[in-house]
Amino acid sequence: MKIAGIGFRQSASTADLRAALALTGCAQPDALASVTVKANAPQMQQLATEMNLPVIALAEADIQGLETPTQSPRIQARFGTGSLAEATALAAAKQGQPEATVQLLTPRVITDNGLATAAIAQRTTT
Repeated sequence: MKIAGIGFRQSASTADLRAALALTGCAQPDALASVTVKANAPQMQQLATEMNLPVIALAEADIQGLETPTQSPRIQARFGTGSLAEATALAAAKQGQPEATVQLLTPRVITDNGLATAAIAQRTTT
């Protein structure tokens, strides 16, 4: 199962989220994921509808302290993890199966305008 973790600023459009996902090279993940406030945002819901994908909404506590390969000081201060996209992808891939092994297939990518990020994680064992 491949999960696309998505992070974005409030001013990002659905097109920005789509562009971030395209930068990962994963044309069709199995689900999109982010923290609840972003998962429920109109632009995330629109992208999910367009792609016919479920959205996994994670509590901020689900990603706090999660080690990520890339680091954003702003995200670290706000969410307690280095990358919202990487952390939500990893946490969502493991959700419901705490013994599962997950790996980051694509580290965080950032759109040219800096408004959206995405990362892809995959559950490798259950």
